[in-house]
Amino acid sequence: MRTTAKTRTRNTNQARQAGRHIQCATLNGRYQAALDRGQIIRTGDHLTRLGIQLPDGQQSWYGRHVAKAHRAVTGHDAHRAWVQHRTTNRWIAVYVYAPDAPALTAGLWSYKATRPYAAALFTEAA
Repeated sequence: MRTTAKTRTRNTNQARQAGRHIQCATLNGRYQAALDRGQIIRTGDHLTRLGIQLPDGQQSWYGRHVAKAHRAVTGHDAHRAWVQHRTTNRWIAVYVYAPDAPALTAGLWSYKATRPYAAALFTEAA
């Protein structure tokens, strides 16, 4: 079988992707197991648990509001973990939080796109 430039490029890209997966799993270390068990979650996972569907761009802004609230309370950034993006499958670094972190609720109230959801969720609970 002849090896063409296209075949070499495809194989190189596949090897590079496999290497990235191993690299990101190594960087996550103890956080990967906690993510798999649900002991720590991403902001998008929190929205999904609440039944809130937002486009990727708005989920990103919600995550920024949560990070800002976390920084205001603790004085430092949350832990970061490498995960695959849910639509593009690219590896991205995201902040992860405990499922009951107050910053997640504060982010719901501070971001204008999630404020109506927060009002509906918390008035039903009261």
